[in-house]
Amino acid sequence: MTQWYQLQQLDSKYLEQVHQLYDDSFPMEIRQYLAQWLENQDWEHAANNVSFATLLFHELLSQLDDQFSRFLIENNFLLQHNIRKSKRNLQDNFQEDPIHMAMIIHNCLKEERKILNCARASNEMEIGSVQNTAAGMPDKQKELDAKVRAVKSSVTDVEQDIKTLEDMQDEYDFKCKTLQNREHESNSMSQEEYKKEQLNLQHMFLSLDCKRKEVVNKIVQLLQITEHTQAALINDELVEWKHRQQTACIGGPPNACLDRLQNWFTIVAESLQQVRQQLKKLEELEQKFTYDPDPITKNKQVLQDRTHKLFQQLIQSSFVVERQPCMPTHPQRPLVLKTGVQFTVKLRLLVKLQELNYNLKVKVLFDKDVTEKNSVKGFRKFNILGTNTKVMNMEESTNGSLAAEFRHLQLKEQKNTGSRTNEGPLIVTEELHSLSFETQLCQPGLVIDLETTSLPIVVISNVSQLPSGWASILWFNMLSTDPKNLSFFLNPPCAKWSKLSDVLSWQFSSVTKRGLNADQLSMLGEKLLGPTNGGSQDGLIPWTRFCKENLNDKNFPFWLWIEGILELIKKHLLCLWNDGCIMGFISKERERALLKDQSPGTFLLRFSESSKEGAITFTWVEESQNEPQFHSVEPYTKKELSAVTFPDIIRNYKVMAAENIPENPLRFLYPNIPKDNAFGKYYSRPKEAPEPMDLDGPKGNGYIKTELISVSEVHPSRLQSPENLLPMSPEEFDEVSRMVGPAEIDTVMCTHIQL
Repeated sequence: MTQWYQLQQLDSKYLEQVHQLYDDSFPMEIRQYLAQWLENQDWEHAANNVSFATLLFHELLSQLDDQFSRFLIENNFLLQHNIRKSKRNLQDNFQEDPIHMAMIIHNCLKEERKILNCARASNEMEIGSVQNTAAGMPDKQKELDAKVRAVKSSVTDVEQDIKTLEDMQDEYDFKCKTLQNREHESNSMSQEEYKKEQLNLQHMFLSLDCKRKEVVNKIVQLLQITEHTQAALINDELVEWKHRQQTACIGGPPNACLDRLQNWFTIVAESLQQVRQQLKKLEELEQKFTYDPDPITKNKQVLQDRTHKLFQQLIQSSFVVERQPCMPTHPQRPLVLKTGVQFTVKLRLLVKLQELNYNLKVKVLFDKDVTEKNSVKGFRKFNILGTNTKVMNMEESTNGSLAAEFRHLQLKEQKNTGSRTNEGPLIVTEELHSLSFETQLCQPGLVIDLETTSLPIVVISNVSQLPSGWASILWFNMLSTDPKNLSFFLNPPCAKWSKLSDVLSWQFSSVTKRGLNADQLSMLGEKLLGPTNGGSQDGLIPWTRFCKENLNDKNFPFWLWIEGILELIKKHLLCLWNDGCIMGFISKERERALLKDQSPGTFLLRFSESSKEGAITFTWVEESQNEPQFHSVEPYTKKELSAVTFPDIIRNYKVMAAENIPENPLRFLYPNIPKDNAFGKYYSRPKEAPEPMDLDGPKGNGYIKTELISVSEVHPSRLQSPENLLPMSPEEFDEVSRMVGPAEIDTVMCTHIQL
């Protein structure tokens, strides 16, 4: 049984989480068509090996061709079109970067497994705790579910009561007309019989009046229950979902699905629609027969107004941004949009009524009613390019929700007629904007305007502004829940370290398998708060300290340093980070404290604190005259790591002095893991399998194959023992791969010593 088949058997709340995993970059239909094949491939290996990723990419295209052939035989034109479109999109997106595709598929399969495990654990927990749940108080969602069901049940009861009332009124009307007819007939009934019939009609009238009052009172109570239930849906559940969406946008845990919320909203909406019809029925009964005081006449307008208000409030609240604005090129950085680059955004109506399908036309507007356009000096203005209207329907969404997805929108800055000034209080990446979405629901006797807005967005004109723009998105969504607060950065609040530490960890866990542990966060806390307050969860970090002020004696701020390290991990160190090989964030003092009691040759990996672009180094310990000595190599940046992988650098690293034989001082990854055990699976080729130098073969080109290695050189006078060797920068020894003897080494490398 495939993993994909197992997922499709889950409850809707888990299926919605699956839906969130797939978008245009890798559509769900490919996952459906090629389920077995996709699950049989080693995508984790492909995500770290460009050759294997390229191979799987072409195999995937071949699989799509086979699927297309099957649709061709079946003469299924629509599916033929979809499969061809999917193939073109894959070629456009991943032809030059198959590793990116492998990472996406690997991540999707991994998240699917998490969802399956979560569902199984939840099922086992429910089975094991049925008695406890029944004996104790139900949880919040079960209480709300019970309230929604109570609303639906009450509507059914009222429906039955109205039918009974209608029968009673028809019978009363028939008896009245029968008695009137018999009055006009001579000798048809005696006086005594007439009085008896009159008395019977009075009893029927009293019963009818009592039933009318009962029905009206039941509708009043029904609307009270509905109002309380609706308030819980709108003010609690929906607000919590929006907060979880904010958290998910900045790398936090994935947001809970909307299906359950949609189910509740829809039941309440259907119930209110039924109440509207029931009130119309009561009005018809009133028109046929009324009296003074008629409870229907007395209460109908109040009940109609209240029902209309509740339905209007519900339908307006149900119009939400399901997927916030995001550039497909940067799926993990939503809400930062670049001018001239397409972005997507998805709207959803949580009230799923069939009569609304294809009846709601959504229009998107930029910075509607934004006062900052006039009140903030230098505030930029933009036009939306592309199709800015879309009709909501149930067919385009894989889960059948009533939705509209804009996929081809772009922003273009309006040019000022006068001289442009950049002297405003906000820099570009602190300037917050918003997208508004409008539509109108029109039904007989009912017109409701719907509007919702996105979370604040940052608009950049150059990709170099993306890190700073993302910092603004992090800070806002960490500290504010008001999407209309676009002046947030005129006076940005400080962040507690307890909050910021979580957000920093999410930046790593959202793109890798690991977040930051307590020790790593402690080091970062010291950088922001100082060594005395680094461990304080209540410590306050100003916005300027996080993103604008230079970090201590460096010429770059804290966030850009973190951003550089994130990029380095994603592109060059992902496997080592996921495996926990990289200690990463550790001060030099703490580093020496850890290494001093370890065996000679023990080393650890940490990120450089002096490189804005992100760099990694290793430090090892040696023993000299019974005293530990520590050596750190000059940090490796993306330039060096693009030429040689970090595991190969560690494997082949050498230190040497004059005529001495070069040696590798790195033996154990902290605390005591043999180097080859920790990194062996990532070496580019087996350690003891050198390629033969067949210069005379048919494919020989006359050159001896070379290999780049990192070498550090020291002067013999600095050596106290063969092991006491100091490192040299790999950047200064790129040419050492051609080393064939000491004389050549002396001509191609410069001495570099770093203690």
